[in-house]
Amino acid sequence: MPSKRRRLSAFVKILLALTLVCGLLVAGAYYVLTTFDPLDTTSAPEPGCRLEMSDDRYPMEGAQAESAATVGGVAFSRDLPPEAVTVAYATVWQESAFYNVEYGDRDSLGLFQQRPSQEWGEPEEILDPVFSSASFYDELVEVDGWEDVPVFEAAQAVQRSADGYAYDQHEPLSERMTEVFTGALGPALTCWYDAETVEATRAGDADVEGAREEMARVFGTHPEDLPEVDPSRPRTGDLGWAMALWAVAHAEEYGLTTVTYDGRQWRASDGVDGAEAWSTAEDASTEEGLLLR
Repeated sequence: MPSKRRRLSAFVKILLALTLVCGLLVAGAYYVLTTFDPLDTTSAPEPGCRLEMSDDRYPMEGAQAESAATVGGVAFSRDLPPEAVTVAYATVWQESAFYNVEYGDRDSLGLFQQRPSQEWGEPEEILDPVFSSASFYDELVEVDGWEDVPVFEAAQAVQRSADGYAYDQHEPLSERMTEVFTGALGPALTCWYDAETVEATRAGDADVEGAREEMARVFGTHPEDLPEVDPSRPRTGDLGWAMALWAVAHAEEYGLTTVTYDGRQWRASDGVDGAEAWSTAEDASTEEGLLLR
């Protein structure tokens, strides 16, 4: 039978081993928590997008960026001021967080949670972000003095929700997002995909024509007409940059590998290893307008 001292010695060894393992686990966790930055695309573990706003960076999922680019783009087709986009963004943040959901309170659907029973359209129409955005803007401009009231009041006048003041909390972020998606800040959006998606995109044929046709439906202007567009119209923002950012947000959907505009170029491969997006495009002149490949 082992002595009491030997039994105690074995127990101490086990205790020391467990202490060492726990210490290593804690140290490893501390390293991860203190070295991983979710906004640092050099180590971005998941596909996503990033807004370079006037005062900060803001991350969005790809689906959210797609919706935001479309909601903002439709305002161009209505020649609305950027304040209309801010009202729309504050509304969408509250109603769906920019996810085009197929459910909601009672029969509410889509980005704006519009209801077929309230004559917002058929379900398939409401689930079309272009249709739902246009419907929202068409109702907004019918609100007397909407440009002169607080954002939450303008939103509530259209939505008639149970708690109209809830839209107020989204105003600051919505204003800064409007600057990005209306093109006021130029190349202020980038998106990145995992290596497998990028390789699949390179291997396939980009649906450039499909992307251009959808942009014409969203913005009310075909991207080929950009060189002839009066720079003072529409009053929503910089149409060229808004279109370029829309293309970046929808690049995966249409298999686009590059978006080039105004001497700058975004590449789908940049985001995989965190390379800087929107580099100088030395192979395209500013007269060529918006180039998609």
